[in-house]
Formats: sequence, structure tokens, C-alpha cells
Amino acid sequence: MVIESLKELYNRDLNKLKKEIELYKNDTTLWKIENSIKNSGGNLCLHIIGNLKTYIGNGLAQIDYVRQRDLEFSSRFVERKELYEKIDETIQIVGQGLSKITDEQLTETFPIIIWENKTEMAFTIIHLHSHLNYHLGQINYHRRILEKT
Repeated sequence: MVIESLKELYNRDLNKLKKEIELYKNDTTLWKIENSIKNSGGNLCLHIIGNLKTYIGNGLAQIDYVRQRDLEFSSRFVERKELYEKIDETIQIVGQGLSKITDEQLTETFPIIIWENKTEMAFTIIHLHSHLNYHLGQINYHRRILEKT
């Protein structure tokens, strides 16, 4: 039951990510960095994707993804179509990864050490969802501040 709720939340919020990217009026603003804004909406999108493919993809779905974290923040002007495809792929991978565990396994150790120590599966999956939403909010504000909407 908890796993199904997590799948629903990740699916909902990754679709919100796609919607946020769609709401940018132009591609230039999607990749714009200005004043104290250090990360563009496009780069934050790539970062969310890379983070989830690394931890849920590699850790739970057992895909073979090699993260290039520096490119998540340095790539510029990736076409929206490609971003949408990457988001859709991430939705599938997250669903696949979460489907491989049971509610009972949520108290077990997450298969990848992300921080200095091992963490519980539930804690890590919830943390990764919080990380997604933190950056989703940043993308929303990035768009509204730079496009004055």
C-alpha cells in the first residue's frame, strides 16, 4: 500500500515537472541564469532526472545508468522534446524500481550508499521524492521570476 502511494506521488510530480517545462514561454528562458540564480530550469530538470535514474534506477530498477552529474548543471539548450522524453523515461524507471520492492522491504537498507552511512529504504525513497519536489519548486520560481508571470 505504501509503495503504491509512493509510485503515485512520483508519477504525479514527474508529470508536474513536464508541465513546468512546458509552461516556459521560450527556450532561452528555460536555460537562463541571472543575478543570484545559479541553476536554470533546464539544468534542474536534468539534475532531477540524473538523481532518480542513479538512485532508483540503478538501486531498485537495476538499470545500467552512468551519471554525469557535472553535465546536469553545465549542459545548455537541450531541446524540450528531449527533456520530455527523458522525463517519460524516468517515470517508467521509477515505477519499475518501486514495483520491485514490497512494503515489508521498506525497513531494509537501501542498496546504494548515498551519504556516509547506510540508510533505510523508506527514508531514502522519501528523501528522493522530497529532493524532486525541492527542485520542482525552484523550477517554478525560476520560470515565474524570469518570465515575470
